[in-house]
Amino acid sequence: MVETNWKIGQYIVDFEQGGSFKAKYCKALLENLANDLTRLHGKGFSRSNLNYMRLFYQHFPICATVSHKLSWSHICELVKINDPLERSFYEKQTALEKWNVRELRRQKNTSLFLRLAASKDKDGILLLAKQGQVVTQPTDIIREPCVLEFLKIPEPYHLSETDLETRLIDHLQNFLLELGKGFAFIGRQYRIPVGNRNYYVDLVFYHRILKCFVLIDLKKEEAGYEDVGQMNMYLGYFENEENTEGDNPPIGIVLAKEKDDLLVQYAMHNISSQLFVNKYQLYLPNKEELRSLILTQLQDENED
Repeated sequence: MVETNWKIGQYIVDFEQGGSFKAKYCKALLENLANDLTRLHGKGFSRSNLNYMRLFYQHFPICATVSHKLSWSHICELVKINDPLERSFYEKQTALEKWNVRELRRQKNTSLFLRLAASKDKDGILLLAKQGQVVTQPTDIIREPCVLEFLKIPEPYHLSETDLETRLIDHLQNFLLELGKGFAFIGRQYRIPVGNRNYYVDLVFYHRILKCFVLIDLKKEEAGYEDVGQMNMYLGYFENEENTEGDNPPIGIVLAKEKDDLLVQYAMHNISSQLFVNKYQLYLPNKEELRSLILTQLQDENED
């Protein structure tokens, strides 16, 4: 089906539009073609579907380069993306993580590419678009901000950290999708006995690619220096008491509504590079702000 639709798109552009991607009267042309093809062959040739076929050929001029893991429904979502870097990323990431169409749509809506690209230089952005987000080191699993719009919590909100944790567990499938490929859920309120006291990690995962535990501590307000120290203690415990042969050092993430970058910098002085303080938000990010930030980074580096 994918190859057939690509060939139909090729025919529309090369024959009906004379090789021009922006032919005049394209709307009328597609309407006429839709009527003719539907009369001859039945369903599947609506004007919108023919437009997707046309865009498919335009954005993917060599059909063989399209992953065989992508369905026609995936491709319809991809051809809606105008930016070639962004489109290439979602194509590669869909194949890597085996997203279904709903998951692909969700990642587009939460601006996953823009969030990942915002923390990279020009070479990093181009590599991200070329191969997707390949997980090889702890920083590869960090998403800033972490978007939790699926919880459907209106702002302002007054949830306790326990309530937030419970909602994440209730929506664990969506949370795992936001975290990315490789996460396996281990438990919540994981007990850490130290001396004669018990401490509890909010959420514990195991990352099967990085081969390490990932500890997440939730903060409903701003992360403080004491949260960094506490997470560092959790990491020490897990590395000494929970790790087994073959496990890499654990990763700790303090996930907070707000963070002061300077305070975090000082609090993490000489502390494990496996510890991160990340922000979360309960609404979809502003795509235009993120896109503007990335364009500025690319332009600045070109000028340099």
